[in-house]
Amino acid sequence: MFFVDTLEFEGLGNRSYLAGGPNGAVVIDPPRDIDQVIAAAARRGVRIAFVAETHVHNDYVTGGLELARLTGAQYLVPAGARVSFARTPVADGDTVPVDAGLVLRAVATPGHTPHHTSYALTEGGRGVAAFTGGSLLIGTVGRPDLVEPRLTEQLARAQHASAHRLAKELDDEVPVLPTHGFGSFCSSSQAEGDATTIGRERMSNDALTLDVDTFVTRMLAGLEDVPAYYAHMGPANAAGPAPVDLTPPRRADAEEIASRLAAGEWVVDLRSRMAFAEGHVAGTFNFEGEGKLATYLAWLIPWGKPVTLLADTPEQVSDAQRELTRVGIDRPAAAATGDPAGWVRKGEQLASFPRARFADLAAVRKRGDEVLVLDVRRDSERVGGHIDGSVHIPIHELHGRIGEVPPGTVWVHCAGGMRAAIAASLLDAAGRHVVAVDDDFDAAADAGLSLASG
Repeated sequence: MFFVDTLEFEGLGNRSYLAGGPNGAVVIDPPRDIDQVIAAAARRGVRIAFVAETHVHNDYVTGGLELARLTGAQYLVPAGARVSFARTPVADGDTVPVDAGLVLRAVATPGHTPHHTSYALTEGGRGVAAFTGGSLLIGTVGRPDLVEPRLTEQLARAQHASAHRLAKELDDEVPVLPTHGFGSFCSSSQAEGDATTIGRERMSNDALTLDVDTFVTRMLAGLEDVPAYYAHMGPANAAGPAPVDLTPPRRADAEEIASRLAAGEWVVDLRSRMAFAEGHVAGTFNFEGEGKLATYLAWLIPWGKPVTLLADTPEQVSDAQRELTRVGIDRPAAAATGDPAGWVRKGEQLASFPRARFADLAAVRKRGDEVLVLDVRRDSERVGGHIDGSVHIPIHELHGRIGEVPPGTVWVHCAGGMRAAIAASLLDAAGRHVVAVDDDFDAAADAGLSLASG
């Protein structure tokens, strides 16, 4: 009997897979922190015989090269991928024996990248799983615009053809197991659900229900901005990522925190947005450890800028450190935990700012007070409805555009509160008076705020 174990990485919206039989296994698209993959194989009591990449990833740093080195596995990488390390190149139709009666077959599925390759797992000649990487996702496909702008339409058309090839060659009951699409910005759109099959996608996926011209037009029109750190992921993966060091960072005291802030470094507070608003070191930024830490911190931080982490506990620092290595932020410069009162020098006070609901904003407007409202949602979110008179700067652009925010106290909001908290911390660090709206955007209309569209 075969098995497939899923390793889920909610922060990045990705999955990796360990699949095999009683003795041997293959790992598909492993994360940078490979210790958990090795532990999963140990629990199964199997040897990792193969490590397979569906493509050179643009959204995270792979652990595939190091995993193959440590386990002695063959490292399968699409033959068309330009990489600087030794690997086993795989081309369309190539097969490898994972275990007795269990075979992995490479299926060329260009679109997300020109060299993208999916893998069909067969048991006794029958298809039992399709590892589709950034090709066929749940209700959508991987975006085609991450490689080269001039190739985007060509790759979008290739995505359509690749989806049809998978649907043609695999039976309806075969599970579709993608790497992207669970909140990842590598997905061309977001779909509900966390499991699917070839048959279900055949009935519902635009790539399989629309003609190619309609599909391409619709997909290209819906593409969101690409996180800035993506530009560094592909080159890192092509060069061959170095092993990670997850040992605890050095401890920072109040003097060192102040010194790093004075030097223009980033000091990131991982605590909840409620705790941060109540009291924080002036000049620090709030990226909640429980939020999409890696995505938004890596997106906003100037690449290569040293980062110091502040948190309630060492475990929070450890979790954040692990997540940040997945996007190439390898070692925090330092860290501090415990009572935030100990993070400021003697005689200094913690900074704070108020939090509010949309009902509070409505009440202030009703009194006739002039209120500056800053919307930090994405363009696609704002088009669906926004507070009349609000200023719009998407969160990923705010750090470089704070000077464009009009004077006055800023009431900042997003769709649920997390991004508003990041924005509020950026504004607060820049010396602006800010109110963080911590509320679902649906509550804005219910509170009586006037909404506009477009």
